[in-house]
Amino acid sequence: MKKAEYKSPEELKQLTDKDRQETTAFIKKLKRKKPKNLDDVVHQMHHEAFSSFSCLDCANCCKTIGPRLTDKDIDRLAKHLKMKPSALLEQYVKTDEDGDFVFNDHPCPFLLPDNYCVVYENRPKACREYPHTDRKRFVQILNLSYKNCETCPVVYEIFEELKKVSH
Repeated sequence: MKKAEYKSPEELKQLTDKDRQETTAFIKKLKRKKPKNLDDVVHQMHHEAFSSFSCLDCANCCKTIGPRLTDKDIDRLAKHLKMKPSALLEQYVKTDEDGDFVFNDHPCPFLLPDNYCVVYENRPKACREYPHTDRKRFVQILNLSYKNCETCPVVYEIFEELKKVSH
């Protein structure tokens, strides 16, 4: 697999748009066939990519997309920040158009200039699991993962490699 290198969200969006028709057809094919080894293949690519790619050199996800916050996330963050959950909600959180709790702004309010996270040990579940390329039943999140190609250089390279090995 090609080594993932930092790309800005703008670059990733251009690259993703360029191959959108091909990749959309590829995703439909994967959903139809549901390859039994897809998780193993994607997990191997995930581990290979992240063995040489540091999220600290990127942080596109923290700068441009926000996690959906669960009640547990809010309680954990509030405890870590030594504030009441209601104060955390008032200061940092809004309800989006889907009725989900999300951070007020981008970049994430807890992202430092060096791309470190102030609340890393207590970060939201969605942040812990991002970019989801190591989860089971990857076929179920193909559309979400394809959307993540516009944010995460590793996800983009995984999709590019998947298209190569599947042809």
